[in-house]
Amino acid sequence: MAGDLPSELQHVLGTADPAARDRAWEQFVSAHSRLLLHVARTVCREHDAAMDAYTHILEALRSDDCRRLRGYTPNGRTKFTTWLVVVARRLCLDLERQKYGRAQSSDLERQAERTARRRLVDLVGADLDPDWLAHPAQETDPAAERREVAEALVAALAALEPRDRLLLRLRFEEDLGARDIAATMGFPTPFHVYRRLNALLERLRESLRIRGIEGPGA
Repeated sequence: MAGDLPSELQHVLGTADPAARDRAWEQFVSAHSRLLLHVARTVCREHDAAMDAYTHILEALRSDDCRRLRGYTPNGRTKFTTWLVVVARRLCLDLERQKYGRAQSSDLERQAERTARRRLVDLVGADLDPDWLAHPAQETDPAAERREVAEALVAALAALEPRDRLLLRLRFEEDLGARDIAATMGFPTPFHVYRRLNALLERLRESLRIRGIEGPGA
């Protein structure tokens, strides 16, 4: 299992000598600093806040004998850098909660998630309230047709391969650009990211069409 870990992570977690571990940590930070900075700047738009978040990420990753890093388990599907993006983003959101309170942070998260779902729905072309994507079964009043569209889109997303769902998540929930997604998921170029995204969106549209659901203007 240890052999499946990135080398810089192996050195951090497997080195007992304090001086050697410090050197290993410096190498880990050097390898992933750019990615972690990007995550911090995505969540915290102001420069000072982003730098605070970046520092918080590093401190949290190293605390408790690197407890969070030890939680990474290679599974052959998700790259370590992808896992690291998700963990770093959660740490940034936790810091926002500490600064501004849970209620405000939760409101911001809900707004961000709703925006992400709206962007995905717009691209797929379904005339659908994005709130339905999160909790389609909780609505009791809307028309049956809209419920059918919501359930069909959720089913279409669930039918995708885990890697494809992750790609959509990084683009539309984590708001990563094509270049960062390419680096995180191992695509050869940003062009390959766009090509795969376009293919996935067309697949979602086709899944809806098979169910007799057409987008606006169809």
